[in-house]
Amino acid sequence: MDYRILHLCLRVKDLEESLRFYRDAMGFKISEEKDFPEDKFTLVYLTDEDGNFEIELTYNYDREEPYVVGEGYSHIAASVEDLEGSRERHIEMGYSCTDLKGLPGEKPRYYFVTDPDGYRVEVIRRESK
Repeated sequence: MDYRILHLCLRVKDLEESLRFYRDAMGFKISEEKDFPEDKFTLVYLTDEDGNFEIELTYNYDREEPYVVGEGYSHIAASVEDLEGSRERHIEMGYSCTDLKGLPGEKPRYYFVTDPDGYRVEVIRRESK
């Protein structure tokens, strides 16, 4: 059997804030939107530039409290060529970022940025081929 990951679903409290993060800060593009007003929720699918991965943002209209990010959730990962520039841009945009990090014995090659709902995104230096 050949399984392929299609998307990752995140429940978000403020759809516009989350779209701003995933579009503007992470460079994802909206690939599809589905609104279900009678059931009071909206789904927005965002994809990377190559269309290889999607994030599904699920927005429930009447949600007042932030979602609790469970202790089992860790992070989403994305890669970028200019790691330092990406981190500075995220900081300038007002997002919380960790220092640059590396695995034990390695040079720094990643950092984490937190989205408006508290989900962490690991940003890893993309090695040139």
